Amino acid sequence: MRVLRLRQLVLATHDLDGEVARLQELLGATGEPYRDPGVGTFGLVNAVLTAGTDVVEVLAPRDAGSAVGRWLERRGGDGGYMLMVDGPPGLLDRDRLAVLGARVVHEAALPDITDVHLHPKDVGGVLLALDTVDPPGSWRWAGPAWTGTAPAATGGLRSVTIAVDDPAQVAARWAQLLDRPTTPGSSELTLDDGQRLVFAAAEGRPAGAVAATLALPVPSPRSAVVAGVALDVQPWQPVLMEEMA
Repeated sequence: MRVLRLRQLVLATHDLDGEVARLQELLGATGEPYRDPGVGTFGLVNAVLTAGTDVVEVLAPRDAGSAVGRWLERRGGDGGYMLMVDGPPGLLDRDRLAVLGARVVHEAALPDITDVHLHPKDVGGVLLALDTVDPPGSWRWAGPAWTGTAPAATGGLRSVTIAVDDPAQVAARWAQLLDRPTTPGSSELTLDDGQRLVFAAAEGRPAGAVAATLALPVPSPRSAVVAGVALDVQPWQPVLMEEMA
């Protein structure tokens, strides 16, 4: 059975090089990050770093008038722009999304992945991308090494916190879109493998992802603010993963 999980956290900034350097230091990443030429279609440049089985991407506007550039202007600074989830094909079914009133603003269908972006006004908090992959575990957006194959990797994203005006209402909306059960009034969703989406009161902050936790094979906890998002890295251990679930 296909699982539903967070696969990619996307951060937006005007200072691509500076924020990527901070992210590399936090993750202990060596070598050059993957640069996806495809984002140039949207007037953007990026850098993609793997974090266990998952991905953290940093985006920056290249051209005036890009959607990311306008988003940065509206919020007055950097922040968590998008989340991408990997799930069963039925999650992307157009009829299901139409019934839910979720408009599709972008779609890419490739042999190893189908990618659907939903209109932000129909979601709440951040731009949401729904993906389904073949084979399971692969993730084209991480670069050639992950295209059509799933390299061995340990750890990954464990939680993301999203600032919104009405946490319970937005959590219920995400539960519909992700086809997950939720308790009325709850401001959290649990995905497979214990990953958590936490919706927090914005309290004057612009909407967007504001924090994330990762579990990775590092010797000790570490943290940093990257593109306005507080990233917390905990040492990966099988028992830790069970507790966090």
